[in-house]
Amino acid sequence: MPPARGDHDARRRDVSEAVWRVLADRGFGGLTLRAVAGEMGATTGLLTHYFPSKRALLRTALEVLAERSERRPRRTASGQGLAALRAALLDILPLTPEAAAANRIWVASWDIALADPELAYEHAERYRRSRTRLTGHVADAQRLGELPAGSSAEDLAAAAQSFALGLVVQALFAPAELPPERQVRLLDDWLAGVRVSAETAGPPPP
Repeated sequence: MPPARGDHDARRRDVSEAVWRVLADRGFGGLTLRAVAGEMGATTGLLTHYFPSKRALLRTALEVLAERSERRPRRTASGQGLAALRAALLDILPLTPEAAAANRIWVASWDIALADPELAYEHAERYRRSRTRLTGHVADAQRLGELPAGSSAEDLAAAAQSFALGLVVQALFAPAELPPERQVRLLDDWLAGVRVSAETAGPPPP
């Protein structure tokens, strides 16, 4: 008799947690059925029910990573527009040990995703959804006269995301050179530079 739905869901949560622990400890290079089974105290035979292939295991790992990213606590912005954009970008940066660990796994996942067109598409969609959220903040900032009204909100959001992700990579490789306080300062300097363009352009049209 097949397991009850509740038992199946509980077991899948256990598997997801084990996948996350392996990723956090060993990265994608160490993600194997044997490693996940060892984390669960289970057999590899049991896990083939969830992962009939290495690709299925990788897909689940990316899903777990995305779900954890969505569930993590977010900063509360002091207002709309530029304040909300700043808070969203700070959430991307490796400013805490937990955020640094998650970002290391994200960066490691890029190589896996780029090697598989379907996984690459799913990864691209995740970043697209992030840009969509940032675009909303940029549009609010333009409406408030905080960012250049004549520029494309989508382009400014893409530039902001690119700056933050580039800073993530640099901070992961050189944490001593880019401690959290310097990351925040660099982000604020970048936002200030963009805002100067808005002030130079003058107030938005009525």
